[in-house]
Amino acid sequence: MNFSSLIVQLLNGLASASSLFLVAAGLSLIFGVTRIVNFAHGSFYMVGIYAAYALTEKLGGVGFWLALPAAALAVGALGALIEVTLLRRIYKAPELFQLLATFALVLVIKDAVLWLWGPDELLGPRAPGLSGSVTLLGRQIPTYDLFLVVVGPIVLGLVWLLLTRTRFGTLVRAATQDREMVSALGVNQAWLFTAVFALGALLAGLGGALQLPREPATLELDLNAIGAAFVVVVVGGMGSLPGAYVAALLICQIKAVCIWLGVVEIAGVAVSFSKLTLVVDFLVMAAVLVWRPWGLMGRPQAPSRHAGMQEEPLRRAGKTYVTTVAAMVVMLTAMPLLTGDSPYTIVLLVDLLIAALFAASLHFIMGPAGMHSFGHAAYFGLGAYGAALLARAAGCPMELTLVLAPLVAGLGAFVYGWFAVRLSGVYLAMLTLAFAQITWAIVYQWDGFTGGSNGLTGVWPSEWLSDKRSYYWLTLVLVGLGIWGLRRVLFSPFGYALRAGRDSTLRADAIGIDVKRIQWAGFVLAGAVAGGAGALFAYSKGSISPESLAVGRSVDGLVMVLLGGIQTLAGPVVGAFTFAWLHDTVARNTEYWRALLGAIILILVLLFPQGIAGSLRQIAERLHVRARRSNILSGVAVQQPRQVPATVAEVAR
Repeated sequence: MNFSSLIVQLLNGLASASSLFLVAAGLSLIFGVTRIVNFAHGSFYMVGIYAAYALTEKLGGVGFWLALPAAALAVGALGALIEVTLLRRIYKAPELFQLLATFALVLVIKDAVLWLWGPDELLGPRAPGLSGSVTLLGRQIPTYDLFLVVVGPIVLGLVWLLLTRTRFGTLVRAATQDREMVSALGVNQAWLFTAVFALGALLAGLGGALQLPREPATLELDLNAIGAAFVVVVVGGMGSLPGAYVAALLICQIKAVCIWLGVVEIAGVAVSFSKLTLVVDFLVMAAVLVWRPWGLMGRPQAPSRHAGMQEEPLRRAGKTYVTTVAAMVVMLTAMPLLTGDSPYTIVLLVDLLIAALFAASLHFIMGPAGMHSFGHAAYFGLGAYGAALLARAAGCPMELTLVLAPLVAGLGAFVYGWFAVRLSGVYLAMLTLAFAQITWAIVYQWDGFTGGSNGLTGVWPSEWLSDKRSYYWLTLVLVGLGIWGLRRVLFSPFGYALRAGRDSTLRADAIGIDVKRIQWAGFVLAGAVAGGAGALFAYSKGSISPESLAVGRSVDGLVMVLLGGIQTLAGPVVGAFTFAWLHDTVARNTEYWRALLGAIILILVLLFPQGIAGSLRQIAERLHVRARRSNILSGVAVQQPRQVPATVAEVAR
């Protein structure tokens, strides 16, 4: 650990910041104009590096320098095609439902890349003319890294000139502030959105292509890139390109310093700063969001007058609904007896029930409470690890751990929720993501307590539940009680206060409702229920790993809620059963299961813009209205012959 090695690490951080800035700049532009949280933006980064690899293989030699911009242009064209064919059709859908569509694109693009280039890592060639190194303070620094250090400011300057010195840039900045007014002035809003989306995709593709000589092309780049890009955009400020560059520099330089410090002994305790690189960006994001929610160089986001469909009030169940639920409960209860020859069916049903409880807990804060969480898996994982650790370390019986595990998860939600409920919209969602990643990093690296990356094994149910059917029935009872309890809460005074705070914070505050305290309590309750689902999951699998807290688990929960429909109480259950069943069925029948699953989700998005349960409810309501109109008209037709003779008689008199 010396000064020369610090300089080398700082220069390496500057090089990494350039590509990170390009991805974040594209994401910031797309969100600022279209208001879409584009989850597929990391896929554009991944396609950029794969496309650059393919073009360099064909062109060879100095063709490398033609391959990089060509790959970026190809990704930009792909972005325009996606916007025209898909996203343009769902701009009027709820904003989170648009997120579901972009998540489906992630699955489709990942398998398309797998089909084209295979599963192996692909390392590109060195950059011709920049393949050597420069000696600085006795250390060798790659020349290509110095090139990347210069690229970032150059691209920032070019994009700044485009946005401030051209008519297109004026329209983009105007649409960022008030896109409805831009449309009212006669601007073709559709093609403006397409151009901005293509430009954002091009920047992401260029960021990926520039990394070709520095890192291999892998299928994991999409999710890694989108997580880092979200952090940079939020830390820098939504819609601020200089803020995105400053945030990228800040985060990459902090990571570089952590790598330089390595393992340092503080007060007799060895602290590994290098391990902090897994989570330091999320620590920075959490600190910035708590201190300055709109970012370092951003401004508070002006509400859009066209933010998709309004949330509808929840309604009490009718007789048809109650009858359907009762029939479903009876059928689920009898399933072990009907599928005795298929043990795997019982295992799958347990997974479906646990997924339904997890999705219901997430829907509780997303729908009625209006708090969008991207990190709900943190409480699922805390409940799972709480049950496993209580059983293994404290020797508690399973029955007791199922009671205590939700309390452990609720305690985590109690701490995180205190900060989270002070924010709203995308900022709240990003803060929940940051807390989830911090929790995951702690679990992943605490080998002596949580088992680290290996997790914990030997977490089995009690003897009386050794039969899978018995555990299934226990899970059915607990999941049923959990979902029923959440429903009861939503139709209690607390639930009405929760929805009042969602619909109008000012009016709720005016009549004496402490909105933040109500939301905090709802956040804790949802976290505790998710922890109960996590405990059931741990005992169903016999083990638990850090994957239960990862971003993928949170995304799965979001997909379940949105697929079923956020505006209905049955939505999360329908979405959980649909998604989990599709995931299992498709994955067992095809190698490219992600693409098929993504295509199915896209079809459902287009056919059911309110989610499966929400759209079915709308269809039922329309049929009911038509039936009533038909009855009224038929009643009038029956009465009409009786009225005519009377009227004629009166006229004759």
